[in-house]
Amino acid sequence: MSMSQASLRIGFIGAGRVAQTLAPAFARADLNVAAFYNRGPDAAQRLGSRIPSARPLAGAQQVVDSCDMVFLTVSDDAILPVCRGLRWKPHHRVVHCSGATELAALDHARSAGAATGGFHPMQMFANPDVALEGLRGCTVGIEAEGDFRHDLERLATSIGCEPLALPAGVRALYHASAYYVGPFLISLLKEGVELWRSFGASEADALRAMMPLLRGTVAAVLDGGLANGMGGCVARGDVGTIVKHLRALDERFPASGALYRELALRNVPLGIERGTLSAARAAEIEQLLLRTRQTQAAS
Repeated sequence: MSMSQASLRIGFIGAGRVAQTLAPAFARADLNVAAFYNRGPDAAQRLGSRIPSARPLAGAQQVVDSCDMVFLTVSDDAILPVCRGLRWKPHHRVVHCSGATELAALDHARSAGAATGGFHPMQMFANPDVALEGLRGCTVGIEAEGDFRHDLERLATSIGCEPLALPAGVRALYHASAYYVGPFLISLLKEGVELWRSFGASEADALRAMMPLLRGTVAAVLDGGLANGMGGCVARGDVGTIVKHLRALDERFPASGALYRELALRNVPLGIERGTLSAARAAEIEQLLLRTRQTQAAS
């Protein structure tokens, strides 16, 4: 960057949940969040209340004209057309926050001489207040060339995040990987909650019971790695318990039974690696899961 971070004028085009998280984080780090634009008034008002020093502007081009670094915090599909609809200059730094979108979506700005980059925090943004408090320590996937990559890495560090340099062409895989511990994890919690509902428990009851287990699972993995953190009937080779689980699920929740089989099959190699599951017992479990999967599908 040709100027220090402190003097850099940062702007946001799009005032949704990502902007409502990052803009306050930058402001807390004494960075100059100077202006923003949002097409609808509600999100703009929410961002304005979070960053009173930032000017709400009447158009996206005004943000570009008044700022040095511009974050396009719009929906993934809108990044390319929004970028293409604006006039850029060589001094601009143009950044999107999409995990899966390649930097080619910013080629219009790059063709004008601007530096372009990706800045994707691996964080859930359902509630900006929660996301902001959880931002410290989270990884930010960064893709850019040369000095601008180092600038974005310093920007991530300034808000307490861990920068991760992404090579070109891997953004979709990188982003998909995050879903397994983000949205898909919530789907798994939903599966467990629904089973609890079947015997009269509420969602709050189920989550209250499951959260210590979830925290314990994460702690075990952090302590010993994936395989050594592994527990449960598959890793133990407890075929009898697996049979009981499958019978109960297939009788009342066949879709959950199908998901259980897919996940249990992925538990098998971890149990072998952990050393608690013999090759012979692993083969028996796999055959059980595959055989009953075929039977369930035919019924």
